[in-house]
Amino acid sequence: MSKLVAPHGGKGLVCALLEGAERDAELKKAEGLKQIEISARAKGDLIMMGIGGFSPLDGFMTKADWKGVCENFQLADGTFWPVPITLDVSTADAAAITEGDEVALVRNGEIFATMKVTEKFEMTEENKKWECEKVFLGEGEESVDGNFWKIAPEDHPGVIMVMAQKEVNIAGPVKVLSEGEYPKEYPGVYLKPAETRAMFDERGWANVAALQLRNPMHRSHEYLAKIAVEVCDGVLIHSLIGNLKPGDIPAPVRIKAIDILIENYFVKDNVISAGYPLDMRYAGPREGLLHATFRQNYGVNNMLIGRDHAGVGDFYGLFEAQEIFDRIPETGDTGKDLQCKPMKIDWTFYCHKCDGMASLRTCNHSKEDRVILSGTKLRKALSEGAEIVDHFGREEVLDHLRKYYEGLTEKVEVKMQGAASGDSM
Repeated sequence: MSKLVAPHGGKGLVCALLEGAERDAELKKAEGLKQIEISARAKGDLIMMGIGGFSPLDGFMTKADWKGVCENFQLADGTFWPVPITLDVSTADAAAITEGDEVALVRNGEIFATMKVTEKFEMTEENKKWECEKVFLGEGEESVDGNFWKIAPEDHPGVIMVMAQKEVNIAGPVKVLSEGEYPKEYPGVYLKPAETRAMFDERGWANVAALQLRNPMHRSHEYLAKIAVEVCDGVLIHSLIGNLKPGDIPAPVRIKAIDILIENYFVKDNVISAGYPLDMRYAGPREGLLHATFRQNYGVNNMLIGRDHAGVGDFYGLFEAQEIFDRIPETGDTGKDLQCKPMKIDWTFYCHKCDGMASLRTCNHSKEDRVILSGTKLRKALSEGAEIVDHFGREEVLDHLRKYYEGLTEKVEVKMQGAASGDSM
């Protein structure tokens, strides 16, 4: 019997993915349905619903779910959920759909799912702005003192995405027919929740931590993962393999960097590297909660949350993504409440006087003694061909990343923010 945390929602893994003859029949039916072109974000959401990563969701949210999630972190039935999972369509498409209709959801000519439309609701500009303020507004300097709407429409990828959504949301359950390119492009890395759970069970793990990654692993990431290994049965290094923002490093390059680290600096029995197919929303604290929610479905009960988790620019406070876990609602129902808990790790760095990795909780030395580590700083230095300071990353990994940047034909501009620079330490 598994010792792992139960999937979120109290219904086991809710998987909308069809296979075999059932999938073939649904694909044939889909060819005769009205086709709705979906975004890259919706494609990732569908795949997560297909494989059980978004359990207990079986489709896109109703207006009551959307409103409850934005306002109270809860679906209409009281189940915890931190970020809206909605599907937008144009006014013209919405007018051609009657509630109760089935539609085919298509991305670049590929049918990803069918959907039974149970509800349509308008998303006015005010509705979109309200969602943005609830989901993306933080406590950093770019969010406060009236700065948010001065800066976010141009500089916050999540806000840009929501404000660009079409005029109507449609809701309803889905039948997922494709996992996209992920099984073929990321064999052994793209793992479904049932697969990671089986791997954890095989190793006898009960207490599992996850490290969220969208940047190549530097020494702080390595340190965080090793903290988790010390106090848990094992760690899942879980990389985003969906879409990122311009200037971020592609998934295959980041995955190879992780493989190099595991090969040279970890006990392999205590770590698993995998990827998940979502696009980043850059929702900072809310996205930290989303990461914990779907990691619970993968069998993880501890989520590593460090400095500026899932942040962008200076919209969020350095440890706002940790603090939000203390404010989420609890019903007392273990099925509905979030069971994956945060591992709150302070600012980590290399300290010359300590002669090793440390944090603000363990190191009493000055800022001048420390090598401040961040993925943004690393990407900026590499993109500019600048020297990487000692102890920032493992040399084997840095060599790999340098080769990637040397092969680029266009210069990548990386914007430095306060959270990554160390100025606010």
